[in-house]
Amino acid sequence: MSCPGFAQKQSFDIVTYTAPQNWTGKAGDGNISYSRIDGGNWAQIAIYQHRSSEGDIQSDFDKDWNELVANGRAISAPDKTEPTSESGWTAMSGNGVWQYNGANVASMLTVYSNKKVCVAILCNATAMPYLKAYQTMLGSLDIAAADHPGSSNTNHTSLAAKGNGNAVVGLWSYNLLETSGYSNGFPQYTAGYSRSEYLLKEDGTYIYRAKSWMVYGAKNILFIYEVGTYSINGSQISFTPKQAKGGWWKKTSSTKEWGPFVSGLTDYKQERKVYNFEMKYYSGTNNTALILKTGNATGVQEISFTKRAANEPLIDNPPGFETGFEK
Repeated sequence: MSCPGFAQKQSFDIVTYTAPQNWTGKAGDGNISYSRIDGGNWAQIAIYQHRSSEGDIQSDFDKDWNELVANGRAISAPDKTEPTSESGWTAMSGNGVWQYNGANVASMLTVYSNKKVCVAILCNATAMPYLKAYQTMLGSLDIAAADHPGSSNTNHTSLAAKGNGNAVVGLWSYNLLETSGYSNGFPQYTAGYSRSEYLLKEDGTYIYRAKSWMVYGAKNILFIYEVGTYSINGSQISFTPKQAKGGWWKKTSSTKEWGPFVSGLTDYKQERKVYNFEMKYYSGTNNTALILKTGNATGVQEISFTKRAANEPLIDNPPGFETGFEK
């Protein structure tokens, strides 16, 4: 049996996506790829850095097909889909078949274009389940709206450039879903989750709340809240807590309900936290993200908080528990 895990989004260039679990990731020159081998079957999915658009989706697709797929291969002409458009981006897919070491390989290419830049995502596979994993990845895709080619800089709000902290004011939510494992690259979700939210106010104060309801990961429900002040200095945001509290509650049969109080937290540390951060707008879902980054040159971790209406939080307080969020 697979160990419980999480389906967590990752970022490359202007694309945010959920990578297939148990595939091997590798950063290349202008791309990131994920590969998997199962006996005699194999597959590879690659996301390519965005480039300058030719001006229309048909030309963008043809250029990428010729350079990324057909170059050096005896492959059938692509069977193309009709273009579809949403939130300023137009997508087109096409597939063809070629042979490698006597085995048929299906290549499926999907190109997204906003007439200024375009992004290509390619899958080479020898079996249908891999193509399903590719489609699942495409379904998780968010693309930041880019103004110009040749750089991963996008038209997201840059607080460091504008010197304006008002853009971060609001409710920011992070929702991590629990899985019981993966089957053919597909996450097997439980009803469990781990959520956290920052409510950043105009007066420079914040309320942080976190709730974890895990099917496998914990016996009880964990709830934490913290209040304090935040400040922005260039591309860094810091949180200085003034008060924090949390505890454990028993579960019920529903992930939306609270059981009786079990015990309070005794080891929660009130520590000042400093993050590098950036903000991105994803046109595909019309969402704005506040991305907090920690780490160093050997590894950077990112947590992406999505902006929500202040009256639509993902987290509810335990019965009789006030945090100041209600005001």
